Amino acid sequence: MQLVKARLLFLLRLFSRLPLPIVHGLGAALGWAGLLRGRYRRRLRENLSIAGYRRAGALWRAARESGKGLAELPFVWMAPLDRVYAKIRAVRGWPLLEEAQRNGKGVLLLAPHLGCWEICGMYIASRIPCTALYTPPRQSWVHDMMRQGRERSGAKTVPPDNAGVRAMLTRLRAGEAVFILPDQTANKGEGQWLRFLDAPAYMPALPYRLLERTGATPLIVFAKRLSWGRGYRLYIESVPASEADTASRAKAVAQALSALIRRHPDQYLWSYSLYRRRSDMPPMPEEL
Repeated sequence: MQLVKARLLFLLRLFSRLPLPIVHGLGAALGWAGLLRGRYRRRLRENLSIAGYRRAGALWRAARESGKGLAELPFVWMAPLDRVYAKIRAVRGWPLLEEAQRNGKGVLLLAPHLGCWEICGMYIASRIPCTALYTPPRQSWVHDMMRQGRERSGAKTVPPDNAGVRAMLTRLRAGEAVFILPDQTANKGEGQWLRFLDAPAYMPALPYRLLERTGATPLIVFAKRLSWGRGYRLYIESVPASEADTASRAKAVAQALSALIRRHPDQYLWSYSLYRRRSDMPPMPEEL
């Protein structure tokens, strides 16, 4: 087994040396080939349909971009950092981050599963102190590769347990940044029902509890994948003002994330089961 893992890592390192246009071209083909899997195709089509994207073209474009997103991971995690950062062609909204830092109460960076969210966290962590929340994958070798790839940029990583939450609170209170992917399905007792992309979703409440307890500034970050492997354009955007309580904050962020994804629907990770229903979830409010 160790030999197999070593060979896989070797091949991924070789793959990371390919030019990004070739990586994205191969990824697009991989994404389209994935549609041959009935379960994957049905999930993609179902999530797109729930959000209002029912034309066949939307399915093919989403599969293409999902394939690119998978193929670019070895490049982002393993290629030399100067080569990775060189692919960020522009950064829009950096003054918002600098202004939030001056407030001294920390910055909560909210990155949806849109475009290349990995390069967002790495780029920002290379410039300011940043702690990223992550869920360890099941395969230990993938976990090691992911963690090493992220931390080589200077980021600190913490798991979603009590120790991780305490670490994030500490870092925010010290005026640092915390990086979280907010558009996930929450575990039992850890979320709230929100309207996301015009459909109910049970999403984590943790980001908004962190905001409520620290007074940190929330910002949305997104790296748009440019066509033909030209690189990425990184965006930093503010969240519309809302009440300071957890529920109001969460609603404002869900609306802002939905609006951002509507601007770039092809690059969203539609294969993720965000709208799943589990028996341990609390009842969904009637108003949703």
